[in-house]
Amino acid sequence: MAVQKLYAGAKLREMRSRMALSQKAFAEKLGISLPYLNQMEHNHRPVSAGVVLRLAQEFGFDVTELTTGDTERLHSDLREALSDPVFTSGVPAQADLRLVASNAPAVARALLDLHRAYRQAHERLASLDEALGREDRHATPSPWEEVRDFFHYCDNYIDAVDRAAERFARAAEGRDLVAVVAEALAKHGITLEIRESALVRAYDPETRRLTIAARAPEATRRFQLLHQLALLTQDDLLEAMLDLARFQTPEARGIAKIGLANYFAGAAHLPYTAFLTAAREMRHDLERLADHFQASIEQVAHRLSTLQRPGMKGIPFFFVRVDQAGTITKRHSATRLQFARFGGACPLWNVHQAFETPGRFLRQLAETPDGVRYLSLARDVTKSGGSFSAPVRRFAIGLGCEISHAAQVVYCDGLDLSGRFEPIGISCRICERPDCHQRSVPPLERRLVVDPDRRGVLPYGIAP
Repeated sequence: MAVQKLYAGAKLREMRSRMALSQKAFAEKLGISLPYLNQMEHNHRPVSAGVVLRLAQEFGFDVTELTTGDTERLHSDLREALSDPVFTSGVPAQADLRLVASNAPAVARALLDLHRAYRQAHERLASLDEALGREDRHATPSPWEEVRDFFHYCDNYIDAVDRAAERFARAAEGRDLVAVVAEALAKHGITLEIRESALVRAYDPETRRLTIAARAPEATRRFQLLHQLALLTQDDLLEAMLDLARFQTPEARGIAKIGLANYFAGAAHLPYTAFLTAAREMRHDLERLADHFQASIEQVAHRLSTLQRPGMKGIPFFFVRVDQAGTITKRHSATRLQFARFGGACPLWNVHQAFETPGRFLRQLAETPDGVRYLSLARDVTKSGGSFSAPVRRFAIGLGCEISHAAQVVYCDGLDLSGRFEPIGISCRICERPDCHQRSVPPLERRLVVDPDRRGVLPYGIAP
């Protein structure tokens, strides 16, 4: 197998800028010439093994960061955006898209912002009442999308919040977590009540009383307690993170604050070092981890996808949650597989089948059009409303990793890794497969061939 050359110019520039070093000073510390560094920073030459070693020795740099980051996400998002018919000249070559994503990430993000604004403006104009009656609306990203992209491009790992949560968990080690949180809240003059309530969590700032619904599962009660603790005791940290993010609207900032408090809750419930150690020992068995940490299977699966701390990374997992209509409600990927920004997931993916087999884990060996192979795990998740009249919410979660890591995951046991891999895609509109029997819409990147005298699985052909 040919050795893949490592081009990481943007990462090198980012690192040098972070340390406030000139190119000359940086080159001297790496023991290379200035022209050589300049060529590497502009991706004209790959990063050599010697430079990688010097980065680790001289700066303690986690060299795995050179091969991860925004490039794959930006490449996938650019490809999807430029497949929009509004770009009449067609989709640029994959090599060109990768070049833009790696060499000019700021330009790539600006283009994505522009395309998102176009889509939203187009959708608003399609609705007559909005077009005529909502003149105060501007073509800004929806708060939900803005926050989603914030976590997406942070690799779903927020270091400062994660470490703060771990410090709290270490201080509470060996004690009942609910009791520890109650004590911490009491120090702030807040009374905790766990009783019957229509709301899962309710805090009254006037009476300084926090109510948690007794009907909620134990894992949910713990999470909600930690969420409120984050809002009350980590406000300065959360606000500092929000200032750095520079959200465009107060609504986006508010949603992001909830997201950061959720992050703190998950990281305190499943503290990084202890959870990573247990995950490796238990070979990422979701049920054993859930039992060990008294968490839900969804909480464990989501946490596995966030283990991206520099110098202490876990397996790069993707995580997704879909509803019964196939709509993606949570998504993150530390792998090369990137989910579509618009629309649902590939119907051939096993996450959709999880609704048909409640209570069971489904395993799938899958291959995306770029030839990358994955182990994919799916299971349904049912969230009871707590009473006969309350609605039951059903989701399916998907968790997976590239096949090179599969041996470290218990779910790969007994699978034939040399056998057939299910061909899946990202979404139909950008999928390259011409013969998929589950295709819902034609690919935007290919020309259609229509022959009224011939009919195959699809009512049209796809030109090569």
